[in-house]
Amino acid sequence: MSDVADWWKTSIIDIEPGRIELRGSPIQDLIGNISFTDMIWLMVRGDRPNEAQSRLFEAALVSAVDHGPRAPSIATARMAVTCGLPLNNAMASAVNMLGDVHGGAGEQAVELFHLVMAHDRSVSNALNEWKIRHGKIIPGFGHRFHKPTDPRAPRLMELVDQAVGFGACDGKFAQIALQIETLLSEQKGRPIPMNIDGATAVIYAELG
Repeated sequence: MSDVADWWKTSIIDIEPGRIELRGSPIQDLIGNISFTDMIWLMVRGDRPNEAQSRLFEAALVSAVDHGPRAPSIATARMAVTCGLPLNNAMASAVNMLGDVHGGAGEQAVELFHLVMAHDRSVSNALNEWKIRHGKIIPGFGHRFHKPTDPRAPRLMELVDQAVGFGACDGKFAQIALQIETLLSEQKGRPIPMNIDGATAVIYAELG
């Protein structure tokens, strides 16, 4: 094998004339036999979800399909189309808006949940460390537009509870998220409900 082939080698895909394998499975065996949700799981993780895991993962994907025109990335895409750009340019403009401030809260919430685990599930200690390291904003909780409740979060958490019953996950990160929600509300003296970033972070942490 040449140095170039070694450099480009990946476990995700193997291809040669007349053959395409994704994670070791011939593409023709996947076509018509696996859902798009399960295909994403396979490509990212390298294995296949069970039925309960697949349903929960799909619910997270469905919940995030559109955030409405108020989201900066979507507003950017709409403006790009208004200026006459084709769809691919508009989508690229929107993707370039995503980062730690807009679009990154879900990843940050997963990090926060794992930080709580590292503190032996002491939410208070973990939040104090988080604020020292990252500032006062707690990712995954509260919403500047959806008040008093982000309508997506309760439904997702309901599905997490169902998934625990089916053995798809153990629910430990869901418990952590609810404990954070309770503590934040007590500290603020008003409800600080989980938002979609927090709820989907629970799902990704549970399935991770």
